[in-house]
Amino acid sequence: MTKMVGMPALFVFPMRLLPMWSKLEAVAHTLPYDAAIVLDETLLGERAARVRVPTLVIGGEKSPTKLRHAVQATAAVVPGAERRFLKGQTHNVSAQALAPVLTEYFAA
Repeated sequence: MTKMVGMPALFVFPMRLLPMWSKLEAVAHTLPYDAAIVLDETLLGERAARVRVPTLVIGGEKSPTKLRHAVQATAAVVPGAERRFLKGQTHNVSAQALAPVLTEYFAA
């Protein structure tokens, strides 16, 4: 949470008290895979540049700077990608904010 997402350590303890914590723990074993993808420098370089399908790269406008930069970098490398930042959203984008954007994108 602190190293990969950039969450202040002060926020991690209170999160452990929330009902969602058990869901986060249930997928914790996938973090090494997430890290492998995020830290793989070829992902944005060679691999993303070979994408040939319409691509929408979405992020929350209130996400940590690192994550907003990742959205920008991905959209810049994928040929023809469209980039959107969802107003008022953080890294945890709500379904209510995401659904209309996806509906519009896939309807086009």
